[in-house]
Amino acid sequence: MMRRRSLVWAAVGLFVVVVAVSALLVRQMRRAEHWPPPVRPATAMGDSTCISCHRDKASYEGTAHRLTSRHPSRVAVAGEFTPPGNVLHTPNAALHFRMTADSSGFYQTAVTGTGKDTTMRTERVAYVAGSNRKGQSFLYWRGDSLFQLPISYWKPLNSWINSPGPAYPDGRVNFNRPVGPRCFECHATWIEAQPDLGVVNRYDSTHAILGITCEKCHGGGREHVARERSVLRAARGPAIVNPARLTRERKMDACAQCHGGLGRPMAQPFTYVAGNRLEDFVTLTTPPPDAPVDVHGNQVALLQRSRCYQASQMTCLTCHDVHATQRDPKQLSGRCLTCHQEQSCKLFPVQGHALAGRCVDCHMPVQSSNVIVSALEGTQQQVKVRSHWIRVYRGSAGK
Repeated sequence: MMRRRSLVWAAVGLFVVVVAVSALLVRQMRRAEHWPPPVRPATAMGDSTCISCHRDKASYEGTAHRLTSRHPSRVAVAGEFTPPGNVLHTPNAALHFRMTADSSGFYQTAVTGTGKDTTMRTERVAYVAGSNRKGQSFLYWRGDSLFQLPISYWKPLNSWINSPGPAYPDGRVNFNRPVGPRCFECHATWIEAQPDLGVVNRYDSTHAILGITCEKCHGGGREHVARERSVLRAARGPAIVNPARLTRERKMDACAQCHGGLGRPMAQPFTYVAGNRLEDFVTLTTPPPDAPVDVHGNQVALLQRSRCYQASQMTCLTCHDVHATQRDPKQLSGRCLTCHQEQSCKLFPVQGHALAGRCVDCHMPVQSSNVIVSALEGTQQQVKVRSHWIRVYRGSAGK
């Protein structure tokens, strides 16, 4: 009997030791965890792999983020490529542009001169920039340097138009606007920039990860997938970023990388990973409280001016489900009612429940951008973007 008890206690002791050692090993392994690396071909798995496990996030593939840059195709490229809709005339009688497509690709041609004295320059579209929610611009390669093409497409007008910005005055030709890494960072997940003190737009033209993929916000997923497929997955952390678990500041950093203004690069392009301090990679200028902020490109600064933001712990994720397309103002207005009540609106005594679904249109109206401006046959066209400064706007809907 004593021997049996001794064996039992020995077994119990051995079990305790095994559990203790296992716990220590797990702790050590978790201490050895490191943040996921930036996305590269060597660290990326691709969206199809992510969705194979996270099927409820498949809707992300149709979002503007995911489609913000693509290779040209009949599906990806908007606009007419057959007469007469493929021609853009300008106030300059000696200049027009022609868009064409064939089995070899999509092209833009600038036709200069009249009659027999015409010259033409044609460039092939390499990348499509923009999901076509509002429009698209197009990029082309000249050797290993990337440039923007002079003609864009605007969906609200259903028309070809001069590309936005002062580089593209109506009636003139410009094929020389370089596409720098900081611009490309917000329209793609990765491309390898080639260091060159003389130019900013040299890249390895043979590889690019286009669009904002899952791993742009979650980090390179190769190690995460390997661990999840391993029998030891319970002993190791997931090796992936879950932005929902980040602090408020780091959540805002993840969005501000692209929605906080152009900024000044502080590190090599395409090295920021969500969860790190953005200021170590990009220096963003905080505009003074009374300085005008354009509705395009710096939604974070506008949101941070809002009393809603200052008086709560809200972040961009409070209202936005980045994995789904959100276009319905009524649906977005419903997010307001998680903190506010219709009865608190000063218009409620007059309009009552008719206010439902109108919060966003009243307090975050669509406004014209002074940054994204294009010229079309002598007139200025401004992109309209919803303001993220949540406040009372005099003269807006219902006021």
